[in-house]
Amino acid sequence: MKVLLQTDTITKRYGAILVTDKVSLDIKEGELHAIIGPNGAGKTTLINQLSGELRSDSGRIRFGNADVTDLGINARARMGLVRSYQITSVFDEFTVLENATLAALGARTHAFKFWRSLLGDREALAAAREGIEAAGLNTRTDAPASELGYGERRQLELAMALAARPKFLLLDEPMAGMSVQESGAVVALLKSLKRKYTILLVEHDMNAVFALADRISVLVYGRLMVTGTPEEIRGNAEVRAIYLGEEEIA
Repeated sequence: MKVLLQTDTITKRYGAILVTDKVSLDIKEGELHAIIGPNGAGKTTLINQLSGELRSDSGRIRFGNADVTDLGINARARMGLVRSYQITSVFDEFTVLENATLAALGARTHAFKFWRSLLGDREALAAAREGIEAAGLNTRTDAPASELGYGERRQLELAMALAARPKFLLLDEPMAGMSVQESGAVVALLKSLKRKYTILLVEHDMNAVFALADRISVLVYGRLMVTGTPEEIRGNAEVRAIYLGEEEIA
């Protein structure tokens, strides 16, 4: 499979603290790649570096055929590298459809034209409806975001990311704070998105990770310790000793 996203020894420091330490990673087109590691491993910092929200201190990032190291989050999103769950604010007074349409408009260069009707852009509206359908919110299209439950709100955030018509999705703990039932619904949803999108998943729910991932990378104190299939990671004694002292792999 073709490599869609590649990092070459990217590093991030906060003063004397090395948060990500020469991380070299390749993510193949169409795969769901999970990043796991103990608290403080640098997972969120890494995903911020990949999205463009945070500039690396050294190293390079390639997306497709382009070097995106010096590009910000908006430029990367327009290229199809989209972060969900914090991609943008959900507006409570807007409906599900309006929020998704706004996200679709924001993914296009110079697309914010607030003097025109929000729902008057046919291309953005079509992208919004596609995102809503893929995220499983068809029955809530006209509901104000303020009326959504917690799980539905996370689905809306995913719908907004999908409305941007991404090539690559960065998902940062999509199941955080969810009940077992809500987490199960998100796992089923992400399974339905596999192969349609390339996905990088950062998630603490090990059951979800092992149910979803094609490959898993383990990050420890900012360093990439090992990458392998779920079976390889589950059977790795070093992973169990370093990471799974916190929680057991199912």
